[in-house]
Amino acid sequence: MNDIRIRSCVEGDAAALALLGQASFLETFAGILDGADILAHCARQHDAAVYRTWLAEPAMGIWLAEAMPGGAPVGYLVLSPANLPVEAPRAGDLEIKRIYLLHRFQGLRVGRRLMDAALQQARQAGASRVLLGVYAENHDALAFYRRSGFVQVGTRTFRVGATDYHDVILSLELS
Repeated sequence: MNDIRIRSCVEGDAAALALLGQASFLETFAGILDGADILAHCARQHDAAVYRTWLAEPAMGIWLAEAMPGGAPVGYLVLSPANLPVEAPRAGDLEIKRIYLLHRFQGLRVGRRLMDAALQQARQAGASRVLLGVYAENHDALAFYRRSGFVQVGTRTFRVGATDYHDVILSLELS
């Protein structure tokens, strides 16, 4: 379980990212959010075409965590130009659009390693801060982000399927 490789994604990773996105979203929110909403969200937001588009975009950074041996995908992180409703947006803000990790691999510092890769790229790109949005009731994720130094800077409504949910927007200042 401790032999996890983190690597930058390549064009051929879209199907793995889509499968992992769907699996981890379902795993995280089954029994919490409406099942039909989860399935609709996954069909639309975790389609392989979404990931192919992101992989072709030079402004995006995507990292994949793979269990070794074998290279099975177990987590990923997507870094993009920021598109969150914050009070004072800054030129060059970046956003952690997704950080997903299968539950059995949580607590092994895999999320931390994915986050470190993204923050290193953000600093190299000259970003002064990184933003992210997270479901307000996802207490485990919120605790991870707070341990990583993120603070709340806003809120937003996030649609999953046909239902609106409340997210918090967090920010990490990069120095």
